[in-house]
Amino acid sequence: MAGEENLNRWERAALRPPELWNFEAMPLPPMARPRWLRRLPHVLIGYGALTLAILGSDELVNQFRVHGQYGIPLGVATAAVVGYAMRRPLAAWWMSLGIAALTAFAVGGQLPGGQPWPWTVPGVIANAAVLFLLALRVRTRIAVKALVVTVGVGFVFDLFGLAMPPYNSSSATAALVYAVVVLVGTSLHGRREARDRLAEQESLTAEERSRRTLLEERNRIARELHDVVAHHMSVISIQAQVAPHLVRNPSDELKENLEGIRENALEALTELRRVLGVLRSENPEGAPHAPQPTLDRLDSLVENVRSAGLSITTDTSGEPHPLSPGVELSAYRIIQEALSNAIRHAPGAEVRVEIAYKPSVLGVRVINTAPAKPAPPSPGAGHGLLGMRERAAMLGGGLAAGRTPDGGYEVTAHLPLQASKDDA
Repeated sequence: MAGEENLNRWERAALRPPELWNFEAMPLPPMARPRWLRRLPHVLIGYGALTLAILGSDELVNQFRVHGQYGIPLGVATAAVVGYAMRRPLAAWWMSLGIAALTAFAVGGQLPGGQPWPWTVPGVIANAAVLFLLALRVRTRIAVKALVVTVGVGFVFDLFGLAMPPYNSSSATAALVYAVVVLVGTSLHGRREARDRLAEQESLTAEERSRRTLLEERNRIARELHDVVAHHMSVISIQAQVAPHLVRNPSDELKENLEGIRENALEALTELRRVLGVLRSENPEGAPHAPQPTLDRLDSLVENVRSAGLSITTDTSGEPHPLSPGVELSAYRIIQEALSNAIRHAPGAEVRVEIAYKPSVLGVRVINTAPAKPAPPSPGAGHGLLGMRERAAMLGGGLAAGRTPDGGYEVTAHLPLQASKDDA
C-alpha cells in the first residue's frame, strides 16, 4: 500500500511541468489601496514598455548599427515582453532571455569599441523588469532559479567571447541589478502573502468567534428549555401516573385518558431532549438523533387525536410505496401540525386525513368541519402554518391552507418525490 502511494506521488510529480516551464497565467494583482489607483502599476508598466521600445530600437539602429529591419523588431520585442510579463511572467522571462540572446548575436559582430555587451542598457532594464514581475508572483525558489539562469547566460557569452573586442562586459553589472530586483520582488511577494495569511487568519478567527457565540447561545436556550419545559412535562407525566390512585374506583375511560396524557408527556419529553441535544451540538446537521417519525406511525397519531375528543377518519389512495426520509418526515409533521390546529381551534369537529400516492407526488390533505363549540383561547405565536409551508417548500412542493365554505379548515400539501432524493 505504501509502495502504491509512493508510486502515485512520483507519477503525479512527473505529470507536473517543471517549475521554470509553468506557463500558466498569473495576472498581476491590482493595488489594494487606494482603490482609485488600483491599476496604476499596470499603466506605469505599459508606459515604461512603450518608452523602452522607442529607446531600445533607437539604440540598436543608431548606436550599435544594427540594420533597421532587425534592430526595430528586436527593440520592440525587448519591450513587449515586459507587458506580457504582467500576465504570464515565466513565459515572458523565457522570451526575454531568447530576445536578449538574439540581440547579443546581432550586435556582437559589429560592436563599436567601448560599448556594453552582452547586455545592452535597454536589455538590462527589460530583463530586470521581467524578473521583478516574476518575483512578485512566484515562490522564492523559482525566482532564484530564474535569476541564476539569467546571470549564467551573460557569463556564458563572456566566456566564449562571441563579440569582437574590445568591449565593456556588462555581465557583472547586470547580475547585480538582477539580484537587487529579485530581492525586492521576493520581499514584496512575501509581504503580500503574509498580509493575505493574516487576513485569512482574522477571518477564521472571526468565524470561530461567531460559531462559539452561536454555540453559547444555543446552550443558554437549551438550559432554559430544559429548566422550564422539561420540568413541567415531567411533572405532568408523574401527576398523570399518580392521579388514578387518588380517585376511588376510577373508570376505565379515566384511566385510559390519564395513560394517554402520560404517554404524550413522555414522548414530548423525549422529543424535547433530542432537540436540546441538537441545540447543544456544534454541528447540528451531523448530531446524533432518534429515528424520525414516518407515516407508519400515523395510526398512533390518529388514536391520540381521537382520545382528545375529535372524530377522525383516514383515507389512502394510490399504491403505497417507499418514500425518502425527507418526504416521510415532512408528510408526518404536516399532518401532525394540522391535527394539532384542529384540536385547538375546532373542538368537536370531524376531521378527515387523506394521503394520495402518485408516481411523482405525495398528496396530503387534512380537512375539518366547523367546530361544534367555541374554541378556548389558544396561547402561542401561531408559527405552525409557516413551518408546514417551509417543510413543503424545502422539498420543492407547495402547501395551501384556508377556510372551507362550511366554516371548517383545510390544509393541502403536494410533496414531489424526485426532489426528495437528496434528503435520503
